[in-house]
Amino acid sequence: MTDPIKLVVGLGNPGPQYEDTRHNAGVWYLDRLCRQHNAPLQADKRFLGDLARIKANGEDVWLLFPTTYMNRSGQAVGGLAKFFKIKPEQVLVAHDELDLLPGQLKLKKGGGHAGHNGLKDIVAHLGTADFWRARIGIGHPRSLNLQQGVADFVLHRPSAEQQKAIDGVLDILHKHSDLLLKGELAQATTRIHTDGDQWYKGLNPKGPA
Repeated sequence: MTDPIKLVVGLGNPGPQYEDTRHNAGVWYLDRLCRQHNAPLQADKRFLGDLARIKANGEDVWLLFPTTYMNRSGQAVGGLAKFFKIKPEQVLVAHDELDLLPGQLKLKKGGGHAGHNGLKDIVAHLGTADFWRARIGIGHPRSLNLQQGVADFVLHRPSAEQQKAIDGVLDILHKHSDLLLKGELAQATTRIHTDGDQWYKGLNPKGPA
């Protein structure tokens, strides 16, 4: 067993105009946790975000949506982690992932930021990349045969088909959240990847063209 997750961060941009856009996929996961625990996010100016507190194994777990806009997410994450003495390896950041297709989901610890401005700023403020990431596939405009630029793509809504694919992996991630909060990260990773692969295969039964 590793350290349990003490801070779950859902990345996105604040404001109703962004709620349903691809860049807010991390917040969609956070919303599921909030509903499960009947713990609505509330604005907290101290930590530059919307915040909720839940209990897991008798311990506090913080749910954070940074409202600084994506490229300054690290200010909120770093400030809260420092205040509550939460180690980087106890942080899980849920975020949209261009390098995975809609319906794909990967959990990992550490690694690069692949140009994701939210991750980049979190690394800068935590002083390390050694935190957990739930990578929620949204696809890339080129992989989806779209002519949009990346910046425009992430700030638009997915198609209905893509939304269904994304919702499926968010449900899988949520299903295994208790394992994450208990510190059973290896088991959580295995189950999330197994269920995620089955979900994606179900969406694409014929496999790649």
